[in-house]
Amino acid sequence: MSLFSVSTELTQTNDILPTKLFRVFNHYRLVIALVMLGSLFIDYRGLGAFRSELAYQICVVAYLALNVFTAFLLLAGLTPNKRHITVSMIVDIFLLHVLMYTSVGVSSGLANLVVISLAAGNILIQGRLGTLLAALAALLSLGIEIYPMLYDHANAQGIVQAGLLGIIYFATAFILQNIARRISASELLAQKRAKNIAQLELLNHQIIQRMLTGIIVTDDFGNIRLMNQAAANLAFPSGTQPEGHNQLPDALRERFDRWIFDAATRSSPFRPDTSRPAVQANFTQLEKDQGHDILIFLEDTSKVAQQAQQLKLASLGRLTAGIAHEIRNPLGAISHASQLLAESESLDKADRKMTEIILRHAKRMNGIIENVLQLSRRKQPEAQVLNLQEWLQEFVTTYTAGGPVQANINIEDAKADVQARFDPSQLDQVLTNLFDNGLRYSKENTGMSALKLRIGVNEISDRAYLDIIDFGKGIEEENLQHIFEPFFTTNHTGTGLGLYLCRELCEANQAQLDYIKSEHESCFRITFVHHKKIA
Repeated sequence: MSLFSVSTELTQTNDILPTKLFRVFNHYRLVIALVMLGSLFIDYRGLGAFRSELAYQICVVAYLALNVFTAFLLLAGLTPNKRHITVSMIVDIFLLHVLMYTSVGVSSGLANLVVISLAAGNILIQGRLGTLLAALAALLSLGIEIYPMLYDHANAQGIVQAGLLGIIYFATAFILQNIARRISASELLAQKRAKNIAQLELLNHQIIQRMLTGIIVTDDFGNIRLMNQAAANLAFPSGTQPEGHNQLPDALRERFDRWIFDAATRSSPFRPDTSRPAVQANFTQLEKDQGHDILIFLEDTSKVAQQAQQLKLASLGRLTAGIAHEIRNPLGAISHASQLLAESESLDKADRKMTEIILRHAKRMNGIIENVLQLSRRKQPEAQVLNLQEWLQEFVTTYTAGGPVQANINIEDAKADVQARFDPSQLDQVLTNLFDNGLRYSKENTGMSALKLRIGVNEISDRAYLDIIDFGKGIEEENLQHIFEPFFTTNHTGTGLGLYLCRELCEANQAQLDYIKSEHESCFRITFVHHKKIA
């Protein structure tokens, strides 16, 4: 719903009001015509006091027929405009004066009906036309009394009554026009305020829908009453249609129930699925006249994680500067001395084995230091929009040319136009590490160095992803929550910084690195940021 449609709806409402009033007035005229028709069948004293009884009866029937015809037109869907209403009011005043003339003149009591018609006319038709109706009624009233006096030498008392009626007609017109102007001014002010309120409501709705913070309003039982688009993207797993649901997802429902039991409890972050970022839910209660609604705020914690990462890297940079000076130089001296000692011809077999152990561990320590220095020296990512399939094919060709000779890396068929935003050099570093690990574990389990790569696009978030699938035994359940921690490794020759470095590089490019384990394969998935998102 747009602001233009709100304005159009209020304009249509303003046009509908005169139409409804005219319908009501026509119903009134129809009832009056039926009453006058019924009075023709009543035998009452003075019935013969008509100037022309036959003409009076004909005019009553004509008045009834005209109002019935108008009622049928309104029922058929006619929307009367100002011209239609003006013509109808003129005809109505004219016919009422004809009825007065054929009865006993202005003293017949039908003048009261003219006053009512003038009042209705000045409400429906404001301005000069309303005054014109009053002038027409006054002239007709004078005319129906002057004509008998000139030709039938009637009493002049009727002219005085006609003059008084004219004054009443103009007074009615002026009073009703003044009232109508005030009513119109109040109505315009009410419409203007209603329009402003509708625009503010629409603006608030658009702002809420475009907020990055997810907002959900529920009742006491967790039934969803209101939800914006950000909440649908953050809270619900990929592949679901939250528009048709009125229940909270399981992970959020669990935290909702805990908060209901103890409002002082702060809920832990959760992830709807592996392709979504971690979400922090906060709850508060809205007071209402009847019942209590609960407001849920959902925050994407990835931005907070990135800020924490920047602070962590700054601290790590200062730490590694000390490491480079205090540890690397002595380690180099130890390694160099071990090499010189190994070249001695007087060493026996046991001592030579000890020097090999020293060199091996010195090399491992140097690898850890290099990885830590690499983290601290990492430059800001220079993200580019990449065609994943073309870039990946080129990377695999380069990797296999300089890597294991027996490596078998298969890229599944994918859409040729899948795009992602990432720094190419940092993506090269991430995939090199993941390929090395995957090929090693595949060979340990199957005897073959093989990988399978899968490219796809999440249908809900429209974000591209890349699966690196190996054929190893997979990571044990108890180790899953630790695999991205620094210095955690299950390989006695590893440094424990490979996966940690991969995730850090992915988060620096606003991507996600997750581990997905199925029954027959082990998979690391990189979910890229949307390629159209401003870096």
